[in-house]
Amino acid sequence: MKSVLALLLILSPAALAAQSTSAQTSAAPACDRECLRGKITEVLHALVDDDVSKLNVATTLRVTEDAVEKPLGEVGLVRSVTKLRGYRQDILDERAGQAVAGVMVEEAGAPIILVVRVKVDSEQKLSEIELVATRSRSDGMIYAIETYSGAPSFAMNVVPRAEQLETREQAIEIAMHYPRGLSNAKTFNAVGTPFAEDAYRIENGALMAGPGCTIIPGCGDIGNQSLAIFERLGRVTVRDIVVDERTGTVIMRLSWNRSGPGSDKLIAWEMFKVYDGKIHAVEAYMRVFPPEHDLGGWPITAGVTQP
Repeated sequence: MKSVLALLLILSPAALAAQSTSAQTSAAPACDRECLRGKITEVLHALVDDDVSKLNVATTLRVTEDAVEKPLGEVGLVRSVTKLRGYRQDILDERAGQAVAGVMVEEAGAPIILVVRVKVDSEQKLSEIELVATRSRSDGMIYAIETYSGAPSFAMNVVPRAEQLETREQAIEIAMHYPRGLSNAKTFNAVGTPFAEDAYRIENGALMAGPGCTIIPGCGDIGNQSLAIFERLGRVTVRDIVVDERTGTVIMRLSWNRSGPGSDKLIAWEMFKVYDGKIHAVEAYMRVFPPEHDLGGWPITAGVTQP
């Protein structure tokens, strides 16, 4: 009788629900979406408040500011950032315990495009902080920041239905068509890049490809736009890939040689909206660095075959 009662208890809806909840809890990431979002928020407010002492950091914390490693308390942005503006684009990778955000901040009233990357350990402590600030056109080649005067773009913030989303691996493979196209320097269509009909590309706020683009002839068609200008840049290196699996957003940290040996190198945090098997939008935050800083002070961790 006891064994029968035990079996009934195990098979009861309440018991099954409890088991399911327990399984979900044990499978939950150490730092979920809101936890990761909060970590970015904490870092940003620490900059504005000139106080990093309240950040929950690991003993192994590593910090870079504009590709230079520094102790957290010696980061220049801690003393210079005076205000957060309205624009903020988050990419939250629960599986990797990592997040990247493109944010507009101010230094004494002057606007800055700031990219923040954070990584947390199993105890939800910050183990990596990477900060990259673009303050002018000379910093980033393009600087059309009026685009970032309000909320982030609608296209990049659409949340697809679950059945529209790709697997993590599929989303990365689709996004990888983009650096592959740049490395081959012909057209994106030449390497089979699956763009949606209304796909576009924005770089540091400027519309550089897609419907409505007028910056150069032919830029209205992102798939057939000539990439000849990239022939002098060399092949692209993909350092990091961060994937927001819930929103279908992939961001890659790219770098390549800007105009040949000895020159500065262009780097970009290139973001892709991927669902229904296509790239719907591309947005990038760009900066130039000296050759010795082309990887930003961090190792290549992308785990993909370079394009």
